[in-house]
Amino acid sequence: MAAVTTPTRPRGTSATPDTPGWARWANDHRKWLFAAPAMVFVAGLIIFPLVWTGYLSLTDAEGSVRAESEFVGFQNYVEVLSDTDRFWPAVGRTAAFTVVALLFEVVLGMAVALLLWRPFRGQKWVRVAILMPLVATPVAVGMMWRLIFDPNIGLANQVLGWVGIGPQPWLAGQHSALPTTIFIDIWQWTPMVVLILLAGLTSLSDEPQEAARIDGASTWQRFRHVTLPLLMPTVIVAILLRGIDGLKTFDILYATKGRGGGSFHEVETLNVYAYGLSFDYNEYGISSTVLIIFFLIIIGSMWALTSGRKGAQR
Repeated sequence: MAAVTTPTRPRGTSATPDTPGWARWANDHRKWLFAAPAMVFVAGLIIFPLVWTGYLSLTDAEGSVRAESEFVGFQNYVEVLSDTDRFWPAVGRTAAFTVVALLFEVVLGMAVALLLWRPFRGQKWVRVAILMPLVATPVAVGMMWRLIFDPNIGLANQVLGWVGIGPQPWLAGQHSALPTTIFIDIWQWTPMVVLILLAGLTSLSDEPQEAARIDGASTWQRFRHVTLPLLMPTVIVAILLRGIDGLKTFDILYATKGRGGGSFHEVETLNVYAYGLSFDYNEYGISSTVLIIFFLIIIGSMWALTSGRKGAQR
């Protein structure tokens, strides 16, 4: 007697032929339906502030966002882009802060990651010590270094005095404040680059290294012609993450220098400038214009870095 077999239903199809059409469609697209509420919520959190800020940038809103305001078109953009006293210097400081900090963080992060790549005695404790700056919040880090760099009672000048060097203004100096804040950013965020690059190094195969070693390549040649090209996509990721984060730096700068980035606006970046316009002077139209321009700068930077990442992967 032949065995009776029941036909199985392919996965992802409706349970029965008489299931309503909407139910079959929902079953076929269930992964998108389950994710839709979260996607809509996140999209709303992103789109609404952008639209509202874009609208305010086209008005003369000031005093209060609920106060009556007039539509002025692109007048705010013309005013901001022609401001050579505050806006363009802030752009320059933002670029200088981001580029210099990013350069040192990537170079130092690569060096530390290479040192931690191969196992050695006490490696776990060294990794914990290196990652300690990431534990503290940026505001706490800024306040800590503000005390260390205090020109009168700070530890930094005391250490310099031990070796016969006179006290330095550090954060109090008009020309030394920005380099000092860059140093603080490097101190805190280099460990993040170390984590990213170390993860990339541990994922690399040992075969290319062994082949280069057998061919007589030196340590520098293996790094330059084998390790670095293979690691370049990860380096681009580190640059992308830290570059965008560096452009948006605010808490360290505000914690160390306060309103306006100092008396002479010595560390006033675009974030600090826009914050002062909004909460110190209540000029919401102008501040929204600065934020929209800043947003476009960030988008352009992301596009450039993403294009570089795709080129590195090819």
